[in-house]
Amino acid sequence: MKKSKLLLSSALMAVALSGCATPPAPMTISDTAAATPQLSTLTKLINDAGLTETLKAPGPYTVFAPTDDAFKAVPAKTLDALSKDKALLISVLTYHVAPGKLSSGEIKNGPITTVQGAPVSLYRSGAFVTVENAVVTTADVDASNGVVHIVDQVLIPPVKK
Repeated sequence: MKKSKLLLSSALMAVALSGCATPPAPMTISDTAAATPQLSTLTKLINDAGLTETLKAPGPYTVFAPTDDAFKAVPAKTLDALSKDKALLISVLTYHVAPGKLSSGEIKNGPITTVQGAPVSLYRSGAFVTVENAVVTTADVDASNGVVHIVDQVLIPPVKK
């Protein structure tokens, strides 16, 4: 009888301790994008532009992340230009990033300035959020250094005159 009590208490202790495992640390924006299958094109372009480490930095940042389907809708000529011009690629990608952490509930209607330097217009009505003409399809993907909002279009910054 003593042996079965000892075995039972050992089993209960093992079950109790297994629940004490440390939860995984939140991922950075860069890691979050890389772990999201529908953001594989964005992840590749972030790497090509050399922005991976920037999006792992403390931030905080708000990223409006276009899906693979959004990139497929961009004209081939534009994608070709981005692949050949790193400065242009960085400009387009940083146009999707705003300084600070802005959850969907904190979005106010009006412009905000992006890391690229140009403003984008935000609009929120209830849970419906847009940035320029892009609709936020998945809001508030939390990251250790900010937040990601997945959008259905690629934002192209205005051409400087």
